Amino acid sequence: MRVYLPCTLSGLRTLLDSGELGTPPVPGFAVTAPLREWYAEGDDEELEYAALHLAARASIRLLDRQLVLDPAAPARRVVVVADVSAVEPAPDVDRAAVRVLDAVPLRLVQAVHVDDPSAEADVRAAAEQLVEADLGSEDAAFVVEQAEGHELQWYATQEIGALVELA
Repeated sequence: MRVYLPCTLSGLRTLLDSGELGTPPVPGFAVTAPLREWYAEGDDEELEYAALHLAARASIRLLDRQLVLDPAAPARRVVVVADVSAVEPAPDVDRAAVRVLDAVPLRLVQAVHVDDPSAEADVRAAAEQLVEADLGSEDAAFVVEQAEGHELQWYATQEIGALVELA
């Protein structure tokens, strides 16, 4: 199953150094039956884009935590795309949420999606406002939407090393 795993640039560094992403169960998003039912008019490409979008928002959540610990960390959303075999649905999180039951080795990674550096200011602001947006603040939701307005860039797996070095 193709999964979209929220990550950060430091998480990509860990993936390169250790050869694996995450400690199981690894949270992610995928085209699940509930997502298909909810988005009945969408084709496979649109459903995959919806799962990617949810993973990108979850990446902002990871950045919120990381930026508290290291305010100088690059604020860029990262989504790792992998084909895995062992997942379980996580409907308590979202209709597209899954838990990958095994660590995700680099060999299963198909690509990564990362914000362009020009998105950093908006993503940093979104990380700072995400909780308030979740609590219903329209102003904070607008800030998060500004970050989500940036399209993620696609990178092949062999480009991950250079991407991490440039960050």
